[in-house]
Amino acid sequence: MPTTTNVTTTYAGEHALPYIQASLLNASTIRNGGVTVKPNIKYKQVLKKVAMSDLIKDGTCDFTPTATIDLTENILQPEEFQVNFTLCKSDFKDDWEAISMGLSAHDNLPPNLASFIIAKTVGEIASANEVIIWSGATGTAGEYDGFETLMTADATVIDVVGIAPDSATIQAEMRKVINAVPSTVYGKEDLYLYVSSSVWRAYVSSLALANNGAGFLNKSSNQGFTGLEFEGIKIFLAEGMTSGWMVCAQSSNLFFGTSLLSDMNEVKVLDMADLDGSKNVRFVMRYTAGVQYAYGSEIVLYTPV
Repeated sequence: MPTTTNVTTTYAGEHALPYIQASLLNASTIRNGGVTVKPNIKYKQVLKKVAMSDLIKDGTCDFTPTATIDLTENILQPEEFQVNFTLCKSDFKDDWEAISMGLSAHDNLPPNLASFIIAKTVGEIASANEVIIWSGATGTAGEYDGFETLMTADATVIDVVGIAPDSATIQAEMRKVINAVPSTVYGKEDLYLYVSSSVWRAYVSSLALANNGAGFLNKSSNQGFTGLEFEGIKIFLAEGMTSGWMVCAQSSNLFFGTSLLSDMNEVKVLDMADLDGSKNVRFVMRYTAGVQYAYGSEIVLYTPV
C-alpha cells in the first residue's frame, strides 16, 4: 500500500509570520525601503503631527510661553483580507517528486508540500500588494486605499499637473515636481522621487540620448539601472504606481501597516482527501494591510493629463 501524505497544516500568529512577511513585505516598495513599516497594529494607529511656530523670542528674565504648537493626526487603520483557493495535488506531482529526489535545480523550494504550496502563492500576493500600495482603492474588493487615492483626496498635498512624459519631456516634468518640494524637506536624506515604471523608462532613455547620442557620461545606451538621481534627489522605482505618475516625499513620511505578528494572521493548508476523497488542497490566508502618511503638506503629487 502506498504511503498517504496528509498536508493539513495550520499556522497562526507568530507561526504564520514567515509566510505573511513573504507575501506582504516582498512588495518592491517595501522591500527596497520606500516606506516605513509599522507592524503589530491590532486595530488602528494614530500618526501624530506636530506643527510649531514662534519658538524663538528675545531673551528676558521671565518665562513667557509664546510659542504655538498645533497637534493634528492621521489614522493608519489596516483592513482585513483573506486569500482562499483550491489546488489539485496532481498539478504539483512532478515538482514534489523532484524535491524528494533532492535535485539541485530545486534547492530553493521548501522541504515540505505545505510550505511548497504557500511559497508558490506568496509571490503573487506580494506583486498584487505592490500595486495596491500605490493605486489601490477600498471600493475595490481585496484592496485598501493606496497612496495615490489618499493623496488625490487630500487638499494639503501639493498637486502638480503635467503630461504623460517621454524621453524628450521627462526631465522638464521631473523638474516641475522638484521645484514644488517644500524647503522644509528639500535636501533631507530620505527624500525620494517615486516614479512609475513608464517614468523610469523615459528618464533612462533621456540619459541615453543626452550629449547628441553620446549619452550621460558618454555611456550611450549603456546606462545603469541603480543609483539614479535627478538634481540631487534619489529616484525610487515604484513598480505599483500608475503609469506617468510621480510622488516626491520622505520615506519616513510614508507608512505601511499590518498586524503581522498578531494572532489575526493565519495560514491554513487543508488536505481534502479525508473529507471528500478528492486530491484537492485548500489554501486559506488571513492578514491585515493598509497605508497612510503623516504630513500631506510635505508631499508633491504629479499626475499626467
